[in-house]
Amino acid sequence: MTLDLWLLLPILVSAYTIRGITGFGSGLIAVPLLALSLPLTFVVPLILMTDFTASVTLGGLHRDKIAWHEIRRLLGPGLIGVLAGAWLLVSLPSTLMLMGLGSFILLYALRNLLLDTTHPRIASSAWAWPAGLTGGAIGAMFGTGGPPYVIYLSHRLFDKGQLRATFSGLFFIEGLARIGSFTGNGLLLDTQLWWAYALAAPVALAALWIGSHIHTHLTQAQMLKLISLILIGSGVSLWAKALTAI
Repeated sequence: MTLDLWLLLPILVSAYTIRGITGFGSGLIAVPLLALSLPLTFVVPLILMTDFTASVTLGGLHRDKIAWHEIRRLLGPGLIGVLAGAWLLVSLPSTLMLMGLGSFILLYALRNLLLDTTHPRIASSAWAWPAGLTGGAIGAMFGTGGPPYVIYLSHRLFDKGQLRATFSGLFFIEGLARIGSFTGNGLLLDTQLWWAYALAAPVALAALWIGSHIHTHLTQAQMLKLISLILIGSGVSLWAKALTAI
């Protein structure tokens, strides 16, 4: 496996600029695009580590805005989902995983495009369990656990600054669990993975800084629409890759 810097760098810049704006979305953008030429067992741990770095940065800068009561509701089911997803990542065939990831991303993108996300209804806190279980499992399998959490929290928190900070706090805690789980499964023992992370981390932090400055000029709803358009292309590409591998 060779690491193409011309592929890696622009994807990271795009993904973490979006992360700086919204507080999520880096895995949703980076994982599908990188998975077109790299194995998921390399891509997912790499984005896990760069996402964890981003969560530490954003969460540390905006601790006062984190809605800890919502994180406590999601944490238990999320950790259960992480353990299940890490096992599935090393157990399922790669073609099946690519199809699953492509389908999931397409459905999420179409949801945001077709539904009115500017005036969301307040959701019951009981939805924390299904959101946490699916978010943890999908995050461990694909490095893209954000959507279930985003769907739940966007119906609970209505200040974009608080929403972004809460995402970062949640992903920090979940990231610790995923790092422990991935270490146990041997997914973080690849030397090339750590070289890639050493390259990716400063690029991600620079893009995060750019996105944080854009954040003040755009609404969360506008960014969700933009991300959805990007993800539709990513989902179609993943399906194409999976079908050619059959």
